[in-house]
Amino acid sequence: MVKKSLHNPIYFEEIVQRISLLAENAPRKWGQMNVSQMLKHCELVLKVALGKIELPEINIFFKMVGAATKIEMQIFNNGIPRNMPTFRKLIVNFECDFDGSKTNLLNTLKDFRTASENKELPDHHRLFGIMTEKDWGFLEYKHLDHHLKQFNV
Repeated sequence: MVKKSLHNPIYFEEIVQRISLLAENAPRKWGQMNVSQMLKHCELVLKVALGKIELPEINIFFKMVGAATKIEMQIFNNGIPRNMPTFRKLIVNFECDFDGSKTNLLNTLKDFRTASENKELPDHHRLFGIMTEKDWGFLEYKHLDHHLKQFNV
């Protein structure tokens, strides 16, 4: 069972190529966001890993659910469930420019790779708890894969 990660150059490039295949009018399979909003959302999620966005504290119940979800995803290599709730700061319900959103996501993805190579990723996530470099690469890959599948790429 292959556990794909953004730390692996092959899977990093796979994600970049899939993003490049997106079209502005790509139909979604589920959810509320259009493709431009999804690109912006994915950029914001990566910015959490870069320490550019700080998520609010959550209660102990959600922390336990988040830690259990992280472990389950790592053990079973499953993806993120459809229509899973997200932090308000990461919800994109406003209009976004497709080309700008795509460019910003690709640039933020490169920043993520640089931060990872320099061992600058945080050791904690509000939902998932303690994080290693390996955790970040795996979970960020899973998140991007989830949303790219949402738009058939």
